Formats: sequence, structure tokens, C-alpha cells
Amino acid sequence: MRPRVWAPTADLVELVLEHARHVMRPEDRGPEDEGWWVSDTDVAPGTDYAFSLDRGPARPDPRSAWQPHGVHGPSRAFDAGAFAWSDATWRGLDVRGRVHYELHVGTFTPEGTLAAAAGRLGALAEIGVEVVELLPIAAFDGDRGWGYDGVALWAVHDAYGGPRALQAFVDAAHALGLAVCLDVVHNHLGPSGNYLAEFGPYFTDAHHTPWGAALNLDGPGSDEVRRWICDGALRWFRDFHVDALRLDAVHALVDDSPRHVLAQLSDETAALAATLARPLSLVAESDLNDVVSLTPTAAGGWGMTAQWADDVHHAVHALLTGERHGYYVDFGSPQTLRKALTDVFVHDGEWSTFRGRPWGRPVPPDVDGHRFVVFAANHDQVGNRAVGDRPSATLDAGLQAVEAALVLLSPFTPLLFMGDEWGARTPWQFFTDHRDPQLARAVTEGRRAEFAGHGWSGDGREPDVPDPQDPATFARSTLDWSERDSPDRARMLAWTRRLTRLRGEVPDLGSGDRSSTDLSWGGAVDDAGRPAWLVVRRGSALVVCSLAPSPVDVPLGRAGWTVLASWSGEDAARGERVAMAGRSVAVLAH
Repeated sequence: MRPRVWAPTADLVELVLEHARHVMRPEDRGPEDEGWWVSDTDVAPGTDYAFSLDRGPARPDPRSAWQPHGVHGPSRAFDAGAFAWSDATWRGLDVRGRVHYELHVGTFTPEGTLAAAAGRLGALAEIGVEVVELLPIAAFDGDRGWGYDGVALWAVHDAYGGPRALQAFVDAAHALGLAVCLDVVHNHLGPSGNYLAEFGPYFTDAHHTPWGAALNLDGPGSDEVRRWICDGALRWFRDFHVDALRLDAVHALVDDSPRHVLAQLSDETAALAATLARPLSLVAESDLNDVVSLTPTAAGGWGMTAQWADDVHHAVHALLTGERHGYYVDFGSPQTLRKALTDVFVHDGEWSTFRGRPWGRPVPPDVDGHRFVVFAANHDQVGNRAVGDRPSATLDAGLQAVEAALVLLSPFTPLLFMGDEWGARTPWQFFTDHRDPQLARAVTEGRRAEFAGHGWSGDGREPDVPDPQDPATFARSTLDWSERDSPDRARMLAWTRRLTRLRGEVPDLGSGDRSSTDLSWGGAVDDAGRPAWLVVRRGSALVVCSLAPSPVDVPLGRAGWTVLASWSGEDAARGERVAMAGRSVAVLAH
């Protein structure tokens, strides 16, 4: 390849190779290439290279595919077309309504690599997973981290195996009929190894994010910044055969230009999907509670395929656990759960106590529920707790089974967090590996200060917050696959498998029709605010949940019900009622 780089303010740009520097020349193909520099020196795949601006230090390529020496070192030329793909018959997958599975490459297996993760894909396909979602794999400083502080956004983190390993992972997934979704972060970059500002106006002072400088999406020079985002996203689809992108915190992509960058990306993704003849999906994570993300670009929206819906998680979690602190303050009642299951957003213009103002907008009734991704747990809802405790640390097995049924048989697109299919007991904590001592100390102190004094443990006590920099924090967060073999965990795994299969066997349970979904409840309310039972209606099917520790008879309104699945194995339909064991859940059809 002949390296090229955008550096509009530089007077001199040099290509830095191991033993020489080569002066680059301005590209002169047309006005659209203004600020671009190109080298007349060929760089073979596998060769390390970097750029120097105005005789400054060597910096990695902003469009680097590979950083084998870390984010401060040179880039390595990568030939994406050299991989021998075996997925020629793969026709893609519409991710809406499919069972998603979120995993972190570094902690999904003891080896912490894409190759090792690929070896576990069969176990996911066997339980009914259809879309594997990888937490961010863009290169970041150090070896261990969540990935949300990436700085080389076009590169695959070398500790995970680098870009060739990602191609092999996707190829293996497709061979098993699994689509691959990649979590990408465009709203901010990490603090260490971020050299973009030296190359050009990638950032702006006109907007701000909670994590630092905002990307320049609407100021002078923003056309090339937008191209950097869109080109990087499209190459995951084209060169790595990825099927979907999950776009992190899109509410932080502040863009006052006439056409939002997400609308631009959506239209370009649709054009590429037509060229490749397979569906390509964009899934937004948004804190806005606003379907502008799902609205077609022709109607002024962003054109996303789907978006995450945190309110469903909050409603399920708060009701089952009894937690009411932090952002759970507005959740916990069965009325709130009913609103989440039918209207998606609990805050749809209503008052938010947590935010101290009205929040969100209603979801129109004709919007398919499959356009919303929901979960009982994910990396944020577990990892951002003080000690990274999963629902299995709070809920007994019966309530975990209830939780799984409420999510997997909802009118939405369900997502499992790695290990939750068997009720994993390993925590998933916040871990980092910053090599800069000052930054490492700031992260450690900041994490402890974040939770000090506000009782995020849920019981008002001061939580013992793990040190993110301690390698033991990372080690504790690694899945223990041997848990699956214990009888109680194997039972949960079998229950998850049964629920995912019911989505395909019973059309109403796999439907995204929110209008055919309703929730009723009754019985004595316990100290945590839980009624004795819940019944979720899904068309001609029912999900009956016993929340009380003792057996309970639940009225069904009419006779003729058949029990399709039962957590306890003892739940039985009797005329117009179903006799439920304590802390159990059953799926019924008429």
C-alpha cells in the first residue's frame, strides 16, 4: 500500500519506516482531497510505519488497522483482502427479534483472545443465541480494559489477536449461523495514546461530553472527521464481514449540522448493504428515550435499525431485587413494569425523579417491539455497580428464572450478558491497565470516590470498591466455565435454552407486537414491594410468575391452558387457575 493521511495544518509530513523517513506530498486529485498527504513509497503488509508532522515525533496512523506495539507505537500495514473466507453462502441476518449475546473478549475465556472465544461459539449456538455482540475491540493503552477508552478506532486490540483474528472469529460465527455485532465508540476517545488532535481538527470546544473533548462533527474540517467515522464503520462490514454495529452513547454525538452524522452513516450503510446483498444493522445506545434514532432519515431521523431500552431493565431489576437507589428510584412497582413492557419507555415525557425534570418522548404504538434491545443484565448494569455483582448475587434461582423469562419472552429483542445463561456467579468489575502511573492513580482514586458515601451497594453501607488497576480485579471478572457443570447452573442453562426455543415454537412469544402484550398482578405484597404473582399476556400465551416463597394459585380468567414449560416442574394448570410453586415461572398456551 501507499500510505496517505489527512493533516490539513501541517507544512511537512514524513512517512517513518524502521530505517528511513520519506517526505510525503500533498494529494492533488481534487478539492475533496484537500489536506491529504500521500507517499510514493510502497509499504508491504506486515511492515511497521508511522507519520511525522513538521519533524515532530512519529505517530501511529489515525486509520491504522493494527497496533502490535501498543497505541503509542508504529502502525503495521494490514492486507484485509488476504484472508481466505469460507462464508460465501452467508446471507446475513436481520438482528431485530433475534437473541443477542454480549461478551467481553478479554474475560469471556481464560485465554482472553478472539481465537479462544471462537472456540466457545458452538456453546452459544446450542442455547439459541443468534447474534454475538463483542464489547469494543478498538486498540487501547495496556492489555486489560473494557474497551470504551479506545484510541485507535480502526484497529483491533492486539492482546485479543489483532485484525486477522477478528476475521477468523466472524468466519467461525457465520459457519454456525451466528451473526456478529461489534460495539463501537465514536462519542469520545481514551486519555492515553490519543494523537488525533495533532493531525487535524478532530475535536471541538463548541461541544462537550462527560468523558472529555467532543468530536468535531459540525465545525470547520468536520467533513473529514465524519468521513473518518463513516469509513471506519463501513470497513467493519466490508473487510471483516461484521453484520451489525452497536453505537455507544449516541446522545453524546453532538451534531448541529443540517444532516446528523448518524443519518449519514445510516444512508451509507444501507447503500453498502445493497451492494453486498445482505442486511447490515446499526443499533444505537441512547439515553434520550426518543425514537428519533429509529425514524427514517427521509423523515428527519437517524435511521437506526434498533436501539437499546434501559427502562425495561430498570423496571425488571428494581421489582425483583427491591433496589430503589440511584436511577432505580423511579422504578420497582408492577405498574412501572407494565408500562415498560407495553410502552417501552417509562420516562416518555413523564417526570423523572432521578433527573429532576420530565424526560423522553412516547413511542408510537405502531413501532415494532423488536426495534428495542432489552436485557436483565449487561456490561454497564453489572460493571458499573460498586463491586460488579450480577443478579445471581441478589436473586435466588427461582427469581433468576423469572427474570430470564420476562426478558426472553418479552415483545422486544432480548440480549444475554455473558454467563447469565447459566446464572454465573463470577462478578464483572471495572478493570483497567493504564501504564501511566499518574493516570492509573487517578482512575483508582476516582472509582473509589464515585461510590463513596452514597450507598450504591443498595443497603446504605460503604461499598468496598475494587481497585481497577489491580490484576486481581480483572481475574475475578473472568468467566468460570466449569460452573456450567454444577447441577443448579446446568438447570438454569437448560431453562435459558427452553425459553429461547419457545420464541421460535410459539409465534406469539416471538412476536414484537406490543399491542398484544399486557401485565396483571395480585396477591400480598412483600417487604420488597413485590406482589405474590405476575402474569404477562403475549397474545395467546402467558408467562406466569410466582414471586412469593410459598405456593400460590394464580387466576387465568378461563380454562383450557397447557403448560409448555415450568421452572419448578410442579406448576400445573387447573381449570381457570394455575397452581404455582413458590419462586417459579411457567409458560402457558391456550
